[in-house]
Amino acid sequence: MNFKEIKEVWDCTKEEWQDWEWQLENSITKVKELKDKFDITDEQLNTFKEAAEIFPMAITPYYASLIDFDDKYCPIKLQAVPSKEELKESKVDMDDPLHEDADSPVDGLTHRYPDRVLLLVTNKCSMFCRHCTRKRKVGDDNSLVDFDQIEKGIEYIKETPEVRDVLISGGDPLLLDTDLLEKIIVKLKEISHVEIVRIGSRTPVVLPQRIDDELINMLKKHKPIFMNTHFNHKKELTDAAKRAVNKLVDAGVPLGNQTVLLRNLNDTPKVIKELNHELVKNRIKPYYLYQCDLSRGIEHFRTSVSTGINIMESLIGHTSGFARPEYVVDAPGGGGKIPVGPDYIVSSSKSKTVLRNYEGVITTYTEPKDSGDESKARTYEEMNEVPKEERKVFPEKLGVHKLLSDENDKISLKF
Repeated sequence: MNFKEIKEVWDCTKEEWQDWEWQLENSITKVKELKDKFDITDEQLNTFKEAAEIFPMAITPYYASLIDFDDKYCPIKLQAVPSKEELKESKVDMDDPLHEDADSPVDGLTHRYPDRVLLLVTNKCSMFCRHCTRKRKVGDDNSLVDFDQIEKGIEYIKETPEVRDVLISGGDPLLLDTDLLEKIIVKLKEISHVEIVRIGSRTPVVLPQRIDDELINMLKKHKPIFMNTHFNHKKELTDAAKRAVNKLVDAGVPLGNQTVLLRNLNDTPKVIKELNHELVKNRIKPYYLYQCDLSRGIEHFRTSVSTGINIMESLIGHTSGFARPEYVVDAPGGGGKIPVGPDYIVSSSKSKTVLRNYEGVITTYTEPKDSGDESKARTYEEMNEVPKEERKVFPEKLGVHKLLSDENDKISLKF
């Protein structure tokens, strides 16, 4: 839509349209509002309505203005508008497929990996993505986050010295007032063992107006702050979105992107490659390509893992390494992110490894000969400089790392 069309639909000024709080106040939350503002049929309306009664809807006016209701596979519509497909239940559906609640030592904090935690600071989002893995919490008034809960999470981080990396997430942290978000960042930065603070946000995609001067000036004061955003299709990289992400990068905020692989939306090599090239042009590093989770109501979005592997096969060697994300399956049951991709090792022995390249060319890499001086060989712990007191952090979750240890006498892992 151009602004003339936008003004006709929303009866707003340019100043109001650029105000992120106005965008939130005028979000579309009822199916009838879609009918009032867009030329959609009663048949389409009925398709949307039933699912919206089970899984709430919220679409910012900005993001709604990008929808093409005449296109069955419009990537914006598929992510924003409820579908009767969400009502189809699968026996593998889960409310909490990643077991975030099970790995939560205090409310609102997930501690799955030894050195990093996920801190949930709000359950509010500017848009309810139809493929969201946290459908159980986002927009639920019974899952509201207050500052007392956030402080308990920060206190846990303070008392857990192995935590060096904190990801602030939600909901969407950028929906907090800038002063409150700054308060959280400052408290985390004051913890001596916290080296990295990250923010996960989709506002650059669905509410780019939020990236205003007040937010930018605050983030500048507390560098480095890393941010991962969530573009799934090239169509989302509008001029407004590009302005938002470039303001963040210019402010010294390194950006990564986490794309979810979604059926009929971005599940082809061409679409993913075009998206990644557009991201890199705007100084956003493609970070992860996620296999869609087993959350309730989103099976229609899921592809096979082989689809993702095929996409990675089309990227490796065919585009720059920095324009290529890592394809991961976030394992159900809290197993964490598992990298998945094509296999380039054909065979290996002690002396040689046979590999194939992206064109299928077979080549041989000759392994180094043994030094013959085993008495000088360092232990695994010495090589990795793991202090003795830290070697038993999360021992039950160290997996193969535990088998590699020179101090370990186990011959197998038992789960």
